[in-house]
Amino acid sequence: MTNTADRMAEAPGTLDDTAVAALSAWARRHNIGSSVSGVEPLVGGTQNVVVRLRIDDRRLVLRRPPPHPRPNSNRTMQREIAVLRTLAGGPAPHPRIVAACEDLDVLGVVFYVMEDVDGFNPATEVAPAYQDSQIRYRAGINYAAALAGLHRAPWRGRPLEQLHRPGSFLARQVPSFVALLESYRHERYRPETLDVGRLARWLDQHRPPDAEPGIMHGDAHLNNTLLCREAPEVAAFVDWEMCTVGDPLLDLGWILVCWPQDPDPINAGRELAALGGLPSRTELVAAYAAAGGRPTRHLDWYVAMACFKLAIVIEGTYSRYLAGRAHRDAGERLHDSATRLIGLGERVAAGDSPFV
Repeated sequence: MTNTADRMAEAPGTLDDTAVAALSAWARRHNIGSSVSGVEPLVGGTQNVVVRLRIDDRRLVLRRPPPHPRPNSNRTMQREIAVLRTLAGGPAPHPRIVAACEDLDVLGVVFYVMEDVDGFNPATEVAPAYQDSQIRYRAGINYAAALAGLHRAPWRGRPLEQLHRPGSFLARQVPSFVALLESYRHERYRPETLDVGRLARWLDQHRPPDAEPGIMHGDAHLNNTLLCREAPEVAAFVDWEMCTVGDPLLDLGWILVCWPQDPDPINAGRELAALGGLPSRTELVAAYAAAGGRPTRHLDWYVAMACFKLAIVIEGTYSRYLAGRAHRDAGERLHDSATRLIGLGERVAAGDSPFV
């Protein structure tokens, strides 16, 4: 499981001359083009190497694991490749994959090349058209509608089907994330530091019935989104490394928790949010439903689960700080956020939701 805060903190990587030469040879072998040029790193919240480049005269983006890959880095790339191939031609806005390479002799890692989406990341930039408050409002409404489109996207009989596990997806959530929290344990960190017990018990006791499985992004928020520059539309959801086949309403709960209005635990979409004028969380839920999203009668449970999961994910940075592998400021700030998220989840469980 990767950590949103860690992904935002790490510097972007690029490709050296040897990698560019190997990539050019690969492109020629597969009739993609003759030469690679114009390589430049892209920033915007990823632990992976993401670069814009040209293959001949075609503007593309390459995504590969970091220079020092984690044990699951290649599997993560394979997951993202399966996601983009599954979404091809469907209703969810996404980058179109051009080619993928699982031959480790090329760059030493799995990678893929996709089309360069003409859009902007609202965490780092605001296009001029969005100075209009009505454009910002419509962008938020259409963002919720685009999420509903993702949740309607077909997946059976497509590459993403390999990620579908039998049994209850929802029943696996609490044990999986409690295990993730436990995995942070070392001589200077104790998982009991983050008191998740009461919320974990409530989530288990009030778990809704499993619904029809669907595609869920897994880390849906404005930092993982590109917006169209001229129109209030989602150009593409990006950063698909946590995508799976499960209960899509977990995405909706996650978006509500991460929406850049008080309370705001991760400061998503900060450049856009600073201008104001975004729809409320209640309006997001209405827009999601109007666009054909999943029924939301158990929404409080999904919001509380989002608080629970996000708290545990970002607590990993605090554990790494105590182990000397992350910055103190980030570790302490995110531990405070994790503690607040568990408190917010407990408020939701008690029927006092600050999110909707």
